[in-house]
Amino acid sequence: MNVRSQIAMVFHLDKCIGCHTCSIACKNVWTDRKGAEYMWWNNVETKPGTGFPTAWEDQEKYNGGWELHNGELRLKSTSKTKTVLNIFHHPNMPTMDDYYEPWTYDYQNLFNAPEGPDQPTAVPISTVTGELINIKAGPNWDDDLGGSKIYAANDPNLDGLTAEQQNQLSAVERLVFFYFPRICNHCLNPACVAACPSGAIYKRGEDGIVLIDQNRCRGWRACVPACPYKKVYFNWHTGKSEKCILCYPRLETGQAPACFHSCVGRIRYLGVLLYDASKIEEVGKMPADELIEAQREMILDPHDPEVIAAARANGVHDSVIESAQMSPVYKFVKVWKIALPPHIEYRTLPMLFYVPPMAPVMSERHNGPVRNIGENDNLFHEIDEARVPMKFLANLFGGGHEAKVRYALRKQKAVRWYRRSLTVGDVTKELADRILAEAGSTREEAEAIYRLTSLCTFDERFVIPPMHREEAIEMMEDPLEHKQNVGFGFLTGPKRGL
Repeated sequence: MNVRSQIAMVFHLDKCIGCHTCSIACKNVWTDRKGAEYMWWNNVETKPGTGFPTAWEDQEKYNGGWELHNGELRLKSTSKTKTVLNIFHHPNMPTMDDYYEPWTYDYQNLFNAPEGPDQPTAVPISTVTGELINIKAGPNWDDDLGGSKIYAANDPNLDGLTAEQQNQLSAVERLVFFYFPRICNHCLNPACVAACPSGAIYKRGEDGIVLIDQNRCRGWRACVPACPYKKVYFNWHTGKSEKCILCYPRLETGQAPACFHSCVGRIRYLGVLLYDASKIEEVGKMPADELIEAQREMILDPHDPEVIAAARANGVHDSVIESAQMSPVYKFVKVWKIALPPHIEYRTLPMLFYVPPMAPVMSERHNGPVRNIGENDNLFHEIDEARVPMKFLANLFGGGHEAKVRYALRKQKAVRWYRRSLTVGDVTKELADRILAEAGSTREEAEAIYRLTSLCTFDERFVIPPMHREEAIEMMEDPLEHKQNVGFGFLTGPKRGL
């Protein structure tokens, strides 16, 4: 048992209001530089929708992640031969059109326009070429058209839905969408790390955060198509690749990442997990319908004496073990099993998990009379009667299999019944207990889920373990000489070439 620690995250989609405060916080901290204008390490998408970059989930186009070939894992985007052939051009590399051409505005035209009959405007100018552009896309271009056929029809997660279900999704009386915030998943089996020819991308041993050494990066860009979530970007100004670093300079000083700290809906949870690294390859080779449970099995019980002993023997500090015992992520993922990884079929074993949203009920029924909510003792509609088809959520969070998603949604629904019985009183305790039992839950568990979801404090949402950088290999040098770096790793900005 090779016990290691990993910083992991949970996003509760039932609480996301799509305000993009997280995206702006990250943008202002990390990607407001030349060459990084188009980068959004944190972005919020609308589902159904195509996302950013366009249709990033279409791996027929981008070839991201891993695949099983003759029983062995291999990268879909590259190989030893392809690395040489694609060194100056990668056929699966997203283009600027797949993202968007970043722009600013000619404010001089607004401020210094001569007197005339028309209102002067600030015309858009490309920050890449400096020329006038016709804006055709943006980081959340489909946000205001969420769920509509204009963009939602191109969502790869619609695969497997019947034509009737797809038409129902865009019908005006049943139009529905939800928000899907994304950052780098800091995967256990990251394809970007495996694809990098220069070894610039690495996974920190002490906390599992995936980083790019800007001094070693040569700009081959193999990491960009290899990442199936398209969370690695190429800086066209410096010639280096960049990605979300989970604000590790903040984590090292005990602060939550900027996007977590600024979240208005309080949907974000962060904690540390203990996992068995010896099982990574074994789990990556599992059949798609077994991947979610196999990944859960990798996550170890931090209260188990054997796990604690193995963690200590592997150099995991006692304070990290204590943080793992209080981790909200462990509860959502391992104990309650209501948080699921996005697109587990990519086999990167992401360490960002999502609590799937409870979609609103359908407003009409074609195979019977219209039933209002509240009839037949059904204050909360059946899971399969939601406007978002279960198959769509399964494609996004269940690797195409509905059972895990249905279990998570039923447990959330049972918690609502339980709270209704306590706060309103129009639901009997016997009925609430029966629904909890059907969902595989108890009153004690429902109360714990409710409190961590609705009444949690800042310290309960973010259980940040001490980083113990004094024990890391980077700190073998004089710590006083580098203390102002706060772990950033280098003093000078990245430059092209050597």
